[in-house]
Amino acid sequence: MKKFLLLTCVSVLMLVACNPNKNKKAGFKLPEIADIAMYQVNPRVFAADHSLNAVAARIDSIRALGVNVMWVMPIYPIGVEKGKNSPYCIRDYKAIAPEFGTIDEFKNLVKVCHDHQMGIILDWVANHTAWDHPWVKDHPDWYTHDEKTDTIIHPRPWEWYDVADLNYDNQEMRKAMIDAMLFWVVECGVDGFRCDVADGVPADFWKEAIDQLRKAAGDRRIVMLAEGKHVDNFTTGGFDMNYGWDYKDSLVNVFNKGYSAENLIAADKAEYDSLPVGKVKLRFTTNHDHSTEITPVKEFTNERGSMAAYVASVFPHGGALIYGSQEVGFENPINFFHYVPVDWTAHANLYKEYQHLIGLYNDFPALRKAQPVYYPNHDILMFEKTDDAASFLVAVNVRNKEAEMALPEAWHGTTAINMETSETVQLNDPLRLQPFEYKILKKN
Repeated sequence: MKKFLLLTCVSVLMLVACNPNKNKKAGFKLPEIADIAMYQVNPRVFAADHSLNAVAARIDSIRALGVNVMWVMPIYPIGVEKGKNSPYCIRDYKAIAPEFGTIDEFKNLVKVCHDHQMGIILDWVANHTAWDHPWVKDHPDWYTHDEKTDTIIHPRPWEWYDVADLNYDNQEMRKAMIDAMLFWVVECGVDGFRCDVADGVPADFWKEAIDQLRKAAGDRRIVMLAEGKHVDNFTTGGFDMNYGWDYKDSLVNVFNKGYSAENLIAADKAEYDSLPVGKVKLRFTTNHDHSTEITPVKEFTNERGSMAAYVASVFPHGGALIYGSQEVGFENPINFFHYVPVDWTAHANLYKEYQHLIGLYNDFPALRKAQPVYYPNHDILMFEKTDDAASFLVAVNVRNKEAEMALPEAWHGTTAINMETSETVQLNDPLRLQPFEYKILKKN
């Protein structure tokens, strides 16, 4: 009996020692959802191999942007059968591809992030697996089958022929999926997940998974981001954030197709009117999918257009995202199926501009959390954001030509601080903006 008790005590001590939840840097706490500024890591722009170490080596530069959560794209072993070298074609949910590094190197990245007061979330692909995932052979009933041929199918309606569609009617598969997610939270200390094709997976599964993840995390906060736009991501699934896809589409229409800036007001209202209180839309000018086709400095005409679009994207309601590479103005499309080297020393002025904007976003809660009051105009997106501490007027010229607009009555004739220059300015009608110029003004 004494021997049993001794072994039990030793086992408990070992679990405590190995549990990353117990060994986190003192004082680290994941930000509240409304306070998150996220940075997306595509490991394949950091290094050709052992890229997790390369990301860790750049942590100071990443953190200095002001971001406080790192989202890492899939790092799991990649399927070969019918494969295209996509990181979203997963052969093993509990391992890391040698291309990216080792499990110990990933745990080190988690530690490095936490030491720098950053959360870290993993990309999770629950909709499908690689064709050479062991489940295909061992549990074919865990997959969706064609009714006529009784063969496993790829996800429909997409033409993703490199992956096999999972069957969420199968309860055993659900358990295995949740078990794999728990591994990364419990054993590696991640702070949540960005869930790929979330709208393609039943919301009741997400509810089940997220409940178990939060229970396993204990007093740790985790963040769950859905790559989707369905309201049941929140009402049923339990997610904290999902994608502002429609707002991004409106950005492109306004900046590139001459639509009125009032379309952005309508898009913002449409996305947030259906959003439960406390939930957030992720807002962006690019991500790994979009930059595969075109990068912000090209999509929004030029560098100035890209920055005007960014201000118009993240300041109305928060939910800021920076895709690793946009902060240095990388111009060419990035095919995330392959290694694409990025010069992290390029366009230092652009890096400083993103740093300044996210700094304002962090320093002034009104800019990320206060409800926007809009002043409609065809060529300028103008809105006011006010809380008990400060009042701001944000104006963005969405055109590659000069534009002007009457000031709101409450701002006419007042003085304000131009947050880009720190200068005090006298405000008189009309407000004139250069091509793609933006102003963030703080009332004195």
